[in-house]
Amino acid sequence: MVGPARFATLHTCFDLGVVDALRKEPGLTAAELGPAVGVKPEALEQLLRLPVKEGFLAQDPDTGGYALGTLAEVPDKDLQRVLTFMGMVKTGMLRQLYWLADSVRSGSVVGLKELYGFDGTMFAAAAHVPEVRDAWGPLAQNETASVYPWFFRSFDVPAGARVLDVLGGPGLGSIMTAQLKASPGLRVTTFDQPFFEAECRRNFAAQGVEEQCDFVAGDALRSLPGGYDVLLLKHFVDMYDREDVLTILRNCRQALVPGGTIVVLAPVYPEDITDPADYQADFFPAYILGCVMGRGGLQPVSTYSSWLEECGFEVTGVTAKDPADIPPDAIINRVVITARRRD
Repeated sequence: MVGPARFATLHTCFDLGVVDALRKEPGLTAAELGPAVGVKPEALEQLLRLPVKEGFLAQDPDTGGYALGTLAEVPDKDLQRVLTFMGMVKTGMLRQLYWLADSVRSGSVVGLKELYGFDGTMFAAAAHVPEVRDAWGPLAQNETASVYPWFFRSFDVPAGARVLDVLGGPGLGSIMTAQLKASPGLRVTTFDQPFFEAECRRNFAAQGVEEQCDFVAGDALRSLPGGYDVLLLKHFVDMYDREDVLTILRNCRQALVPGGTIVVLAPVYPEDITDPADYQADFFPAYILGCVMGRGGLQPVSTYSSWLEECGFEVTGVTAKDPADIPPDAIINRVVITARRRD
């Protein structure tokens, strides 16, 4: 009962500008702070009881003035990361999860239809609906900036290899491969839906890698182009149900040369789902089923490994991020699984 209320109260303190106002001028009373943020002082006093209770804000018992409490100790970079996540939760989750049961029944994101008249996934909606893009885009950028450097340190690309970035979107994965795994003769191809091509090629040109990078349009559930030494599957295997994942993995095997390597980046559940210190199950079922895809979901490493084996691969390594490199507010536990095509 108190979870949504606590979230809404704290987010509203930021949304109204209360925190910014107190950062500029500590010690303001409700009578002074209310007009500054456009709220009646009496309503503001009610709103600030929770932040004071939790120590986010402090109140002087003699003057009644407010100041930042523990929020004053949070570096701005960390605070902005958390606020980006909170913005996505407000816009991309709280409203859409009203239709979670309907999304599970239908296998589609019903909230996107009800709120925006959009029939599709959050990824597709972000390309067409500004409100979805504004909520989800900054979070995706933050996550990419945090994860990609570690991801590209987790595997090798042979000199002169041909690399296929499956569902590579606007081409960032291909660009980073060309830059971080550079070698004479290296060629990298982004594979995704046709509407990504123009943006992808602009990005290649802007980064000066258009000679090393290419784009091929298609549907990974149908087929993939062949003759590649390395395939990259980043961020999306958890977005499909088992049969679709197996179809994609079989298509990946056909796309690889004998002995070629597949590299899978995926968030995973712990093997012991009852671990109270892990929050994957608290967040991802509702997020993926009710807000992003209407299907799919995370799996433990053992399941992904068995699916790879079933589709003709031999798992050669599993790399997890060093806990010391994971922000304390993060709930996503990712791994990189590498596997070799078994002939």
